[in-house]
Amino acid sequence: MERIQSEQQYRNTINSDGLTVIKFDTTWCPDCKNLDRFIGEVVDQHADKTFYAMDAEKFQPLAEENAVRGIPSLLVFQNGKKIAHLHSKWAKTPTQISEYLETLESKV
Repeated sequence: MERIQSEQQYRNTINSDGLTVIKFDTTWCPDCKNLDRFIGEVVDQHADKTFYAMDAEKFQPLAEENAVRGIPSLLVFQNGKKIAHLHSKWAKTPTQISEYLETLESKV
C-alpha cells in the first residue's frame, strides 16, 4: 500500500472518480501494526478501490480536518469528498473492515 508523502499528493489522491481508501495510522500504534498484518488480504478482496496509508501525526491538520479521532481509521473518498469513515474501534479485524467496505458499493 502506497504511503502518502505530501499534502498535495493527498489532495490529488482524494479527487479520484473511484473510491479511494486512506488508512490513517502511526508508527507506534499497536492496533495499526495488527491491521498491517492482514490489510493486504482486504486490499486484494476490494480491487475496485484504491488504497493508501497516511501518518496521522505527520499530517495532523489533515487528520483533524477529517475528524480522525482514533487510529487506525479508514476513510473513503470520492471526487474530493469523504463519503465514509471507519473509526478505529471498528477497524480491528478483517471481517469488520471487509463488511464496511462492501457497504460502500451501494453508495456509488
